[in-house]
Amino acid sequence: MRTISTAERRARLAVRHRLAAEHRTDDPAEVARALVALHATDPATVYLSAAARGRTLEPGAVEAALYDDRVLLRTLAMRRTMFVVPVETAPVFQAACSDDLAARQLRTYARFVEREGVAADGSAFLADAAEQAHAALLELGAATGAQLSARVPVLRTLVDPAPGKAYSKPTSITTWVLVVLGAQGRVVRGRPNGSWISSRYVWSPVEAWIPGGVPVMPAPAARAALAREWLRAFGPAPESDLRWWTGWTAAQVRAALDRIDTVEVALDGGPGLLLADDTDPVEAPEPWAAVLPALDPTPMGWKDRDWFLGPHAPALFDRNGNIGPTVWWDGRIVGGWAQRADGEIAVRFLEDAGADARKAVAAEAERVAAFYGGVRAVPRFRTPLQRELTA
Repeated sequence: MRTISTAERRARLAVRHRLAAEHRTDDPAEVARALVALHATDPATVYLSAAARGRTLEPGAVEAALYDDRVLLRTLAMRRTMFVVPVETAPVFQAACSDDLAARQLRTYARFVEREGVAADGSAFLADAAEQAHAALLELGAATGAQLSARVPVLRTLVDPAPGKAYSKPTSITTWVLVVLGAQGRVVRGRPNGSWISSRYVWSPVEAWIPGGVPVMPAPAARAALAREWLRAFGPAPESDLRWWTGWTAAQVRAALDRIDTVEVALDGGPGLLLADDTDPVEAPEPWAAVLPALDPTPMGWKDRDWFLGPHAPALFDRNGNIGPTVWWDGRIVGGWAQRADGEIAVRFLEDAGADARKAVAAEAERVAAFYGGVRAVPRFRTPLQRELTA
């Protein structure tokens, strides 16, 4: 059994995730391919993750990839989380994750509809509403939720999801229908109303991104393809990391791995998996620095992060397990950062990384400040260190 040291895992991370200077690219789609998918719960993450791996990348290039060239697509996928994925891999995510999510969401919303007496068959009621909404979007080309509900009266149906609870109130089914359509791969969150940090999206039919819609794949083949892509980008890693990242059951993970060629390797702390055709040693690049945004795909790619995170989790994670902005030096997290109200990128080292690290990180922080320009953004999930730096 081959042993892969923590140092080599960090070298792989630098190269595969395009964080080392010589591996950076100004192609946002190539960044997404390298990381399998970009976290998009916070809209700013997509842009900042791409910028951290670019050389002279500007927000307009990411916007063009998303909404003009349409080589990237926003979708609900792993762990019911929003991601931006390369258009060519949309069928993989759809069959591997989103179809199951759509079915679960439809069942949940159907129970609400039936409990309120809106329809005896909630699933059929919502499915019909979804068909009407999709047809309207095909006709309109693009619309906000409000514009769509004005065109499709059934979307204005009010349902109380938690009757009797003080926090609950009747809400229209517009958002529910759009969530289901999005998870089914039939509609896409298009260009937002506002700047690149806005989440007020205009909806479009998926046909505007993929003529004819998302191609259908068998779920087992799709899960195997996604597992292979994850191992290429994040391996070697224990099977438990893949299960966490995908949100699949243990049986689904095992079935996916059974369809691809892997080898077991020894990691610091236990066994891990690697693709059988990816066992050659990876040479460490020159020391590198990175200033990564909250929820960046790199730190969110593994459940077990000790080998690059060290003791810094309490300062850098919120209570729900969301990582905030991080500072990296040569394959490990050494601090965090935040954008202040005046645009300054405030950095705090959580350990002494040395003079070279401080100089390189300062240069990366300047790049981030320039990328923001006049835009001011607060991470969707705030962490202890981020709060301290902006107090």
